[in-house]
Amino acid sequence: LAAAPRRRSSAPHAAAAAAMIVGRVLGRRAFGSARESAGAKFRKLMMEAHNTKRPLQIVGATSAYTGRMAQNIGFQAVYVSGGGVALANLGVPDLGVTGLDDVLVDVRRLTRVTTVPALVDIDTGFGASIFNIERTVRDMEQAGAGAIHMEDQVSAKRCGHRPNKQVVPTGEMVSRLQAAIRGRHEMVIMARTDSLAIEGLDSAIDRCKAYVNDGGADCIFAEAVTDLAQFKKFSEALPGVPLLANLTEFGQTPLWKLDELADVGISLVLYPLSAFRAQSRAAEAVFKGIMADGTNKEVEKLMHHRMTTYEVIDYMAYERAMDEAAAKAK
Repeated sequence: LAAAPRRRSSAPHAAAAAAMIVGRVLGRRAFGSARESAGAKFRKLMMEAHNTKRPLQIVGATSAYTGRMAQNIGFQAVYVSGGGVALANLGVPDLGVTGLDDVLVDVRRLTRVTTVPALVDIDTGFGASIFNIERTVRDMEQAGAGAIHMEDQVSAKRCGHRPNKQVVPTGEMVSRLQAAIRGRHEMVIMARTDSLAIEGLDSAIDRCKAYVNDGGADCIFAEAVTDLAQFKKFSEALPGVPLLANLTEFGQTPLWKLDELADVGISLVLYPLSAFRAQSRAAEAVFKGIMADGTNKEVEKLMHHRMTTYEVIDYMAYERAMDEAAAKAK
């Protein structure tokens, strides 16, 4: 007797259906898609901010979850901080300990679940060779980043708001930037200078002119600015070049308001670790409360409700996708 035909399992079909539906939930950009690239998005936002004198606010996201939250609230760009990767995900100081792959992991996680472009900190380029820099930029763009910033510190870099920084000669930084330009397709290349605190304002401005005119940088990040008049000098010396102000808390730069920065020619305003520092303080309070009280009941008031967390990641859409896939498999 002929054997009865075996019934095919519906599991692969269910899995495929679920993957397709969840892909729609995430809204991920497929490779080869005709949609606008992250680099083109960031450039458009940057130039609109520059031309209208309404600075673009960029907030740091140390996880894909906080990136989604920032996007949901209405921010048009997010930031992957090198210090954030070191602190939040490696638990080490931001002293050149992180590598390219450490940052790429965070960038890929973020860009898979957000549609706003990300500015990414690549320190000094992650390697001693110009070929390392080209690779870094290519990898970042392929991971979905819209812009990168690279600094003119020596490879053994330090936090931009701490003492004893050292910078490379202008020509070496120009070579770094030229390598970055060769590695990019549409990504925005931002040059960061840490020279203001070391060499003074005039030298920092001269460096930035070379970074734009010879290196090909699209925009400038002047680190550790202490006075609005300094930003005014940068903007006057670099007409047509978007400038970024880094408003990191507890550093050398005062926490100016958006209109004050617009008045001195700032086009981009960065809040690199604001959310992380608030999360860190909240986590400390929760841990201490649990230790002291022997329960988490008293610190529950400090927490987002479960349903609020679900709203951030659109959890219910995933559940509906699973239910729809299961129904189709029957």
